[in-house]
Amino acid sequence: MGVTTVTDVRPSAVSVDGGVLHTLFRSEQGGHEQVVLCQDRASGLKAVIAVHNTALGPALGGTRFHAYASEEEAVLDALNLSRGMSYKNALAGLDHGGGKAVIIGDPDVIKTEELLLAYGRAVASLGGRYVTACDVGTYVADMDIVARTNKWTTGRSPENGGAGDSSVLTAFGVFQGMRASAQHLWGDPTLRGRKVGVAGVGKVGHHLVGHLLQDGADVVVTDVRTESVDRIRRAHPQVTAVADTDALIRTEGLEIYAPCALGGALNDASVPALTAKVVCGAANNQLAHPGVEKDLSDRGILYAPDYVVNAGGVIQVADELHGFDFDRCRDKAAKIFDTTLAIFARAKSDGIPPAAAADRLAEQRMAEARRA
Repeated sequence: MGVTTVTDVRPSAVSVDGGVLHTLFRSEQGGHEQVVLCQDRASGLKAVIAVHNTALGPALGGTRFHAYASEEEAVLDALNLSRGMSYKNALAGLDHGGGKAVIIGDPDVIKTEELLLAYGRAVASLGGRYVTACDVGTYVADMDIVARTNKWTTGRSPENGGAGDSSVLTAFGVFQGMRASAQHLWGDPTLRGRKVGVAGVGKVGHHLVGHLLQDGADVVVTDVRTESVDRIRRAHPQVTAVADTDALIRTEGLEIYAPCALGGALNDASVPALTAKVVCGAANNQLAHPGVEKDLSDRGILYAPDYVVNAGGVIQVADELHGFDFDRCRDKAAKIFDTTLAIFARAKSDGIPPAAAADRLAEQRMAEARRA
């Protein structure tokens, strides 16, 4: 196992020409407390663990397993995701900072028990500064394996002392964010009769579709995986499917757009094409770059910040560390409705987009923790 620790990740912290570290230190999302590059040649593990901020407590965030185009792309994703977790955990009221890990490679091809055990040893080497969980490409069964070599693992199965699938409460929290968006924009928290487009109907998206249909919404979906769309259509024949995200965001009469796959969904190409008046989804890092939130605001599109509304899952896994109680977690996740409304109110009073208002509130809590 090779573990390299890089601390104080700011653009001026070190000068390295070319390669992964050059990308790392030039990132606009710098300022991380610690970044760990992990390798285990025997199992094929290549991973990045990023600890952004521990002012509120140990960093907590999931493990993404993805076939990145390059190591540089993986490092940047870990940086962005971990930073988002700091803000998400702060606004969720958790006593945790932000961290995230990415494993580089196609999970359908290289994921093995040996690799996951090696990854667990890498996380354990941080001594509890980072607590891991599931994310895109990792599942409860994977966390059960990781936990065998790392006691700082959440998202495990109930049989192994865990809370199980965190996507259940993630979807519930996004639904609460949508209800708050509807309340703010239309004066009524119900989605009944509203046309909602869900891009990505995997672990979180398919649960979200269920909440929307139960509330009376008209749902349109898309997913790069045909089998995911087929599963939704078998369970809910009334759902409409379109070919891709580009078709979804241009759907006539679409009122709410829910990005629930990978990040960067809101960009210079998609925002001008959006027909929806609300964006509220489960995907992390939906804003492709700084300034997109203003573009949304200029178009009169209400954006419910992703790290606020998708916090149900982290609320669930954080509770696992203290003896999991589903009803207690659901009650906490239901408060995402009130938090989202508070952010919209702050945005209006300060004359700023909701994403900036959410950042201010999260930064305020982290700063108060540092001073305490």
